[in-house]
Amino acid sequence: MGNQNLPWIQPLSLNRPAQPQLARAVVMVRPVDFAFNEQTGADNVFQHRLNLPAAAVTAQAMAEFDTMTRRLSEHGLRVMVLEKSPDGIATPDAVFPNNWFTTSADGSLHIYPMHTPNRRQERRVEELARLLLQHDYQINQISWVGHPWEEELILEGTGVMIFDHARRRVYAARSQRCHPLALYRYARLRGLDDVQLFDTADSHGVPIYHSNVMMSVGQDIAVICADSLYQPEQRQQVLAALESTHEVIRISHEQVEQHFCGNILQLAAQDGTPLLAMSQRAWNGFTPQQQRVLERHGQPVVNPIPTIEAVGGGSCRCMLAEVFLPRLEH
Repeated sequence: MGNQNLPWIQPLSLNRPAQPQLARAVVMVRPVDFAFNEQTGADNVFQHRLNLPAAAVTAQAMAEFDTMTRRLSEHGLRVMVLEKSPDGIATPDAVFPNNWFTTSADGSLHIYPMHTPNRRQERRVEELARLLLQHDYQINQISWVGHPWEEELILEGTGVMIFDHARRRVYAARSQRCHPLALYRYARLRGLDDVQLFDTADSHGVPIYHSNVMMSVGQDIAVICADSLYQPEQRQQVLAALESTHEVIRISHEQVEQHFCGNILQLAAQDGTPLLAMSQRAWNGFTPQQQRVLERHGQPVVNPIPTIEAVGGGSCRCMLAEVFLPRLEH
C-alpha cells in the first residue's frame, strides 16, 4: 500500500487559478516503437494483432500519427511532439501519453503510477519538462501521484479520470488501471468536490479498462455509454450529474467497442474555437443525428488512425495529453 504522507504529494495551495475545460495545446508522442503490447493485452480487449510484419505496423502507425498532428495543427491547436528517447528502451504504447501525466493551470505536472512495467518506462519526466519549457510553459511543481514503483494503487491519468473542471468533479470507472484509494487520494490532493466512481461492464461482461473509451466530458457536450454502468443507482447518479450541465449523447456498446465513439476530446484552437478531436472510425460510428449534435459544439477534426486503434487498443483521445500550464507570452 502507498504512503499518503509522501513528500512529493503534499497538497498545493488552495488559491488555484481556474482550470479551463478545453486545452489549447497538447503533447503527442511519436510511435517509434509502436507494436502490440503483450503486457497490456491481458485486460485491454480493444487490442488486436494484425497479419502484417512488425515493421509495417510501426510504419503505418507513424504515417497515421503524422497525418493527425498535421490536421490538429491546421485547425489551430498547438501540438508539441515528444520524440524518441535516446536510451533505446522499447515502449510500444508510448503513443498514448495521457495515461502517465497531466498538467494544471496552477503550473503543476503530475506523474501517475502505471499498471504494467513497460508502460512505466514511458514516463520520461525530464524530457517532457524540457519540451514544455522550450515552448515557454511554466512548471511550478512536478509531483508523483503515489510513488514511481507503485504496483497496487494504480491511477492511469486521464485514461481513467474524466474531469469536469468547472464543477471540480471527476468521473472514473473502477478497474485494474483505477484503484479507488488512489483516485480518492488524488481528488483530495487536487481539492476536487465530487468523485463519481462507478463500475462498468462491456457487452461480454468484462470491466472496461479505461473510462475514456466509454465516456468523454467537454465544456458543454458529453458522450457516455450509459449501458455499461450496470448498477442502476450508479447509472442514474452519473447521468443526472452530466445532464444537469451538458448536452449528453448516449452511445451503445457497439459504438464503444467497434467504433471508439467514447474516445473523443473537446479542445480549443488558439483563437478559442471549440474543436472535437476523434478518429475517422469514431465519426463514422456516430449516427447522423449524433453527428449534428457534435457539430453544434465544435469543429470535428477527424483522423484516420486504423492501425493505432486496432493494435494499440486506444483511439484519438488516448493520443492527446492536454496542456493547461500557464504560458509566458513574449
